[in-house]
Amino acid sequence: MSETAKILAAQIEVERTRAALMETVRELQKRLQPKTLASEAWEKAKEKGADLAEDAVDAVKSRPVAVGGVVAALTMFLAREPIKDAAVKLYDAMTSKEEPKAKAAALKPRKTPARAPARRPARKPVAAARKTEKAT
Repeated sequence: MSETAKILAAQIEVERTRAALMETVRELQKRLQPKTLASEAWEKAKEKGADLAEDAVDAVKSRPVAVGGVVAALTMFLAREPIKDAAVKLYDAMTSKEEPKAKAAALKPRKTPARAPARRPARKPVAAARKTEKAT
């Protein structure tokens, strides 16, 4: 091969490599567009959410009594004030009319007495203390 043929072959190879590199750059630009990134993130989040929901359904199917107990406990915890009020009303309705209507001690809200701040004995001002010392 002559020198010119080698140069021409190298130029053709450079052009082919440049074209491949430009195609890669275009592909990366498409992939890194905010719209494309957001779309891919949304799709992955949907897939993950569907997987989690499917796992939750499988867990409920395998242990319905345990899940029901947990849901009941959580509901009672969240609705504790209305349940307490209903129990007090039921208690009041069941007691006879002659009995005084006092709330059950367990259902009464606790009130903590406010504590008075501790007092320290008053100090004499330094100048007054020195006068009394000089006088004696």
